Amino acid sequence: MSHKRIPKRKAAIAVGGVAALGAAAFLLPMANASQDNASGATATAPKTLKSATDASDLAAQLQNLLGQAFAGSYYDSGKQQLVVNVINGDSNTVVQAEKAGAVVRQVQNSNSELAAVASTLKTKATIPGTAWAVDPKTNKVVVTADSTVTGTKWDTLESTVQGLGSNMATLKKSAGTFKPLVSGGDAIFSQVADGTVRCSLGFNVTASDGSPAFLTAGHCGVAAKDWSDSETGEPIATVDQATFPGDGDFSLVKYNDATTQAPSEVNVGNGQTVAINQAVDATVGETVFRMGSTTGLHDGQVTGLDATVNFQSETDPNGVDTVTGLIQTNVCAEAGDSGGSLFTQDGGAVGMTSGGSGDCTSGGETFFQPVTAALQATGATLGDAGAGAGAGDAGATADPSATAGDENGAGDQAGGDQIGGAADPSATAGDQSGTGDETGTGDATGDETGTGEQSGTGTGVNDGSSANDGSSSH
Repeated sequence: MSHKRIPKRKAAIAVGGVAALGAAAFLLPMANASQDNASGATATAPKTLKSATDASDLAAQLQNLLGQAFAGSYYDSGKQQLVVNVINGDSNTVVQAEKAGAVVRQVQNSNSELAAVASTLKTKATIPGTAWAVDPKTNKVVVTADSTVTGTKWDTLESTVQGLGSNMATLKKSAGTFKPLVSGGDAIFSQVADGTVRCSLGFNVTASDGSPAFLTAGHCGVAAKDWSDSETGEPIATVDQATFPGDGDFSLVKYNDATTQAPSEVNVGNGQTVAINQAVDATVGETVFRMGSTTGLHDGQVTGLDATVNFQSETDPNGVDTVTGLIQTNVCAEAGDSGGSLFTQDGGAVGMTSGGSGDCTSGGETFFQPVTAALQATGATLGDAGAGAGAGDAGATADPSATAGDENGAGDQAGGDQIGGAADPSATAGDQSGTGDETGTGDATGDETGTGEQSGTGTGVNDGSSANDGSSSH
């Protein structure tokens, strides 16, 4: 993600610490979002869905078609098919789902029954360090406890889950600790009384009043009001709305300069961007990609929907910050990735990083705020803000010939001048400063009367710093 303020200057938010480990699939040539079955075919063989967006769209159609018989769905990435759970499905229901192109599976638990399980957990087991989400693959609610849930807390959680019945819920342990990952593809900064807070810009949007804005994590918007694109720079954006905890973890942050051009894209490093063309709902089983300024580009799968996470409160030692409606994944993340972009290979905006456990060495669970819910709540729309803000303005698109590891370049989206610039090939992944800095003429913290171009070939907001380098890691 990048933004450019015109006409006086063009500011580039650079990605820090880009690492494309495990994300080789993302850079393979894109297949068209098409289906193998010919139009109008009468065969009931499952459709081959070559894109996660196809799977999400088909799942939404079947949910409307099947009504109460619909009991969730997931994407079988190996077979490229959508599997739909049906409860009490008669032959007509099954035929309808099969004709639509899905693999139909009869299951025991309905969506309403699984929702009742979640309600019971909320009443009896809202314990810091716990989370639960519906897993359509097992047709159960999966309850996860982090390393802090021990002693009487574990006993309470375990007895609650057992009381739900073995066919309704399962309990598992996580080695890490659930926490919001404040500290955050492109880095954004705010100066508060306790020091510097760092998060990630999620997706550029247009606010309901037509002004340019971006989405990020709600706990970032609660932590600080004014945000900059460099650690010592002047604020460029102000929080307009923030939700955390409660029904989500999202913020709408408006750019202070109404002429800001905010391309609808994700910066994946090494001079490459991915155009974001629509907001999509997550589908369990689909492969997704996360970009964050601390750990860069990583991929994984969606493992659960409508997740509830109970974070330990940072303001009350005995309190809990409960967030509902999140996406659960096995994508790794670390402190500093909060608010970062979760997206699909074909340019669908899925979510913003909320929090989780583990790291990008040992893995773990990470939870994301759905973009569709954030857009609906804030009234914002996904897409370019400002006249002429095209997705291709900020540099090269993702290189289909690149392989995993090729992202370890300068970490600066566009070098000196954001428009059409190229990353400095002499810079390394750990050093985002290259040969230039943010103090040159027309840089993000400089005089508005400058030439409008950043000096240097390797500017970057992170300068190789870690999440704990003078920054708050909430």
